Amino acid sequence: MKRIFSLLLSFIFISSSFSQLSLTMLPSGGNKKAAVSEQVGLTQVTIHYDRPGVKGREGKIWGQLVPEGFTDPQFGSSKSSPWRAGANENTSIEFSTDVTIEGQPLPAGKYGLFIAYDPNESILIFSKNSGSWGHYYYSEKEDALRVKIKPQALDKSVEWLKYEFSNQTENSAVISLQWEKMSFPFKVEVDYIKTQLESFRQELRTNRGFFWLSWNQAAQWCLQRNTNLDEALLWADSATSAGFSGDKIFGAWATKAQLLQKLGRGDEAAAVMKKALPLGSMTDIHQYGRQLLGLKRYKDAFDVFKMNYDKNPNQFTTLVGLSRGYSGLGDFKNALKYANQALPLAPDEQNQKNVHSLIDKLKEGKDIN
Repeated sequence: MKRIFSLLLSFIFISSSFSQLSLTMLPSGGNKKAAVSEQVGLTQVTIHYDRPGVKGREGKIWGQLVPEGFTDPQFGSSKSSPWRAGANENTSIEFSTDVTIEGQPLPAGKYGLFIAYDPNESILIFSKNSGSWGHYYYSEKEDALRVKIKPQALDKSVEWLKYEFSNQTENSAVISLQWEKMSFPFKVEVDYIKTQLESFRQELRTNRGFFWLSWNQAAQWCLQRNTNLDEALLWADSATSAGFSGDKIFGAWATKAQLLQKLGRGDEAAAVMKKALPLGSMTDIHQYGRQLLGLKRYKDAFDVFKMNYDKNPNQFTTLVGLSRGYSGLGDFKNALKYANQALPLAPDEQNQKNVHSLIDKLKEGKDIN
């Protein structure tokens, strides 16, 4: 009997314990759970939020359902809370690197996101506490950043609250909360160059750094950005080393030569290219000439195109190269001559169209580069 009674008590205890666990269901109020994540530069930005619907409450959202300023939620420890910038649980936003918000610095991390609504100038709040429920436990002492933003009217009503990324560049984006006929935009900016260089330094220490191409890619990026040139030259040294299998690769030597030129070491650059040119294919040398044109080194570009033509005469690629080389020097007469010679050798219709375009510009006395 005692055994049966003990088993009965155990069953009641287990049943009671499991009764406290809730099953997975839709969020209360018919809201929708959502997340949006995009990369700004190399920085991952992720927002988790619940989406309330307008549900026929047009004109009753702003200033009513979402009150102005700070209010007492009548629950929890907070007596003066902003809007939770969503529904149900706390809206959170996470940045994988340091960012600036409307020009103000904010360290990498995960934050609770709030808005103190005002029709003219709202306050966007990033709280160090991202895990509390809603705004019921909001504390001003936990604020990491506050910035002022201007709400904007929308032409069309947005039924379900959403966050959108727009006006994106490689180092910035505008994020906006949109609901009913109101939008709350704020600009996020990142230090893309800094994070890219940090990424290179880290990745080159992994198995990706076992091959010349990775070192050359990092060095070439710095060259194109005209930044971090001294370290880029060290990367180019690695790219051209036998240890990373780049000592016979034209492209790796060409990158090193361009870095030396940028650093004002022209004689060394010339010596490197003298060594590199015999390693290059016709296409390699042509592309190097195009890179020199992009750097506005027109005489150097012409010399490369001429050398390529002498080595590979009467080829479509080298004829077009000479045309570009002469054009860069302002000699449109000779540029036109070689463009006309290239035309019948064009390998396909698209290249024919391209050469026709070059010819038309040269006839008008315009540079084709």
